[in-house]
Amino acid sequence: MGKNLVFKVLFISWMMFVTFFSLFSFSDLDTSHFNIPLIDKAVHFTFYFVMVLLAFFAIIKENFQVNGMLKLLWYIVLFAIVYGIIIEVIQHVATDNRHGDPLDALANSTGAIAGMLVLRFWFFRKRSLK
Repeated sequence: MGKNLVFKVLFISWMMFVTFFSLFSFSDLDTSHFNIPLIDKAVHFTFYFVMVLLAFFAIIKENFQVNGMLKLLWYIVLFAIVYGIIIEVIQHVATDNRHGDPLDALANSTGAIAGMLVLRFWFFRKRSLK
């Protein structure tokens, strides 16, 4: 039960972190010496990859049935994708210095799907071999 609580706290903290850094304006910061092509897409990918992993481990039970957890994993991925799209819309509509980008939403979705694939091939394969 303790490990599950730790992952719940980590997931909620991660969601707050992602939301803050997705909506906060960095226009006042000098980032000219950080000119790495497509770094923002890698950051979006990482945000949502980690989000799926933390959400899964926050919800998973000790004795679970693989089919039920696979369905839950799909719901987590769907949540992450929808959340990423909502954040991009909010950036476009409600912020002055940020803009929504369909490629950011694609990077978010790709990260969420990659997180699901890592869990499926690493975690569920180990469970099905027992």
